[in-house]
Amino acid sequence: MVTQPQPAEQTTLWNGRSGQAWSQSVGLMDQVLQPFETLLLESIAAGSGVRILDVGCGAGATTLAAAHRVGPAGAVVGADISEPMITAARARVDAAQAPVSFVLGDAQTYAFDAASFDLIMSRFGVMFFPDAVAAFTNLRRAARDSAALRFLCWRGVAENPFMTTAERAAAPLLPNLPARQLDQPGQFAFADEQRVRAILDQSGWSAIGFRPVDVECVLPEQELIRYFTQFGPVGLHLPDVDEATRTEVVRTVRAAFEPFVHGDQVRFTAACWVVDAAA
Repeated sequence: MVTQPQPAEQTTLWNGRSGQAWSQSVGLMDQVLQPFETLLLESIAAGSGVRILDVGCGAGATTLAAAHRVGPAGAVVGADISEPMITAARARVDAAQAPVSFVLGDAQTYAFDAASFDLIMSRFGVMFFPDAVAAFTNLRRAARDSAALRFLCWRGVAENPFMTTAERAAAPLLPNLPARQLDQPGQFAFADEQRVRAILDQSGWSAIGFRPVDVECVLPEQELIRYFTQFGPVGLHLPDVDEATRTEVVRTVRAAFEPFVHGDQVRFTAACWVVDAAA
């Protein structure tokens, strides 16, 4: 087994196959992740007029939703390292004519205006920093002294079996399939509550709180094959295999997802942390 991309390669990853897959499947992923949007935004008072930074904003769904929440007196800035996703985000904002702006850059090092945000938020966008302490220190500089931090991150692999079904099923057929390195930037890098508490504490955040939440997610059954052939380790690896291997992988992995299929829907429980902190 080879390892997943090293931290320095995150920009390449998200501007390559991963970024392209997400930007080309905006509607699908918005549908799957919509319940988490509610969790992320529940603390924002309607019409509050606050200024928000959305870290790892992707194609901008949460950025737009936050803008609608704060009203015309507020402002929302979305930041992401993925050019394909920022392009998709800008296109949807132009169509909606919303007062939202986007930054193509790495939130770990980007020179945000100091003390300029009332809330820094992220839906599954903060687990990929090469140096998490440096990243959250940089975000603390961008936060006003009265600001709040809220982000969602995944809990452990064992609590999220749906998310590793494809790679477990495909592993015998794909000997070079990347292995997850749970202590490296990636989907489950923030599963350990104590590790994340230490990162936030070292970065200057206080009043740190963790809330475990299990969310029921739904995916159209007709989209399942597209889902596992585009996303995750299997989706990254499939373009490099021959057609016969691809066909066998698709057949094997689709069968492995059968316990999650209920008629025309795929349903699964996703386990995450809702993390809050104060500047």
